[in-house]
Amino acid sequence: MINLFKRKKDKNSVQEFIGIETFTKRGLKTKYGELVFFQISPTNISVLSNENIQTKIWHLMQVISAYPDIEITCLDSCERFDDNKTFMVDRKNKECNLSVKDCLSKDIDYLDNIQIEMSTARQFMFSVRFKKEKDEQIFSQINKVEKAIAEQGFEVKRMKKEDIKRFLAIYFDASMQGELIPDIDGGDCIEEDIKKTVA
Repeated sequence: MINLFKRKKDKNSVQEFIGIETFTKRGLKTKYGELVFFQISPTNISVLSNENIQTKIWHLMQVISAYPDIEITCLDSCERFDDNKTFMVDRKNKECNLSVKDCLSKDIDYLDNIQIEMSTARQFMFSVRFKKEKDEQIFSQINKVEKAIAEQGFEVKRMKKEDIKRFLAIYFDASMQGELIPDIDGGDCIEEDIKKTVA
C-alpha cells in the first residue's frame, strides 16, 4: 500500500514537468528562476545586401556580448501540416479510385502552398533569467536589456502575459490562440458554479 501511494505521489503534472510555476507581473516564474521575454520583429534578410546582413549579425553579436546569459528562442508563428501531409501521401499511395487519388493530390498541393506562404512567419524571443535579484534590480535590468536591443536596431517589445501564453501554446503545439487558454484548467467551470450558487 505504501508503494502504491508513493508511486502516485511521485507522478508530476505537465506543469511541474516543464518547470513552470506561475505567471508574474513581468513574465514567467519557473523552478529555475523568473523569465522575462522580449519579442523581436524578424527582418526579411532575403531583400538585404550582404553588407546589411553582416551588419545585422554584428548587431546581434553586440547584444549577446553585452548580455551573454540572454536566451534566444525561434519558432514558427503558424501551424505545421507535416502529419496531415504524411497521412495524405500514404492514403494516396494506397488508393485505387483515380478520382479520390486526384482529390488527395489537390489537398497535398494545397497544404504545400499554405506552408510556403507561412514559412516566413517566424517569431524570435530573447529571454532574461532572474534568480535571486530584488524587484528594483530586475526592473533596472529589464530596461537596460530592452534599451540595448533597441539600440542595435532591432524592433523589440517586452512580452505581456497574453503574448507569453500564445508563445507557449505554439511552442508546445497546443493551439494558435494560446491567449484564449484559461490560466487554470477548469477554472471557468468553477466560476460558473459559484455564480449559480450566489444566484
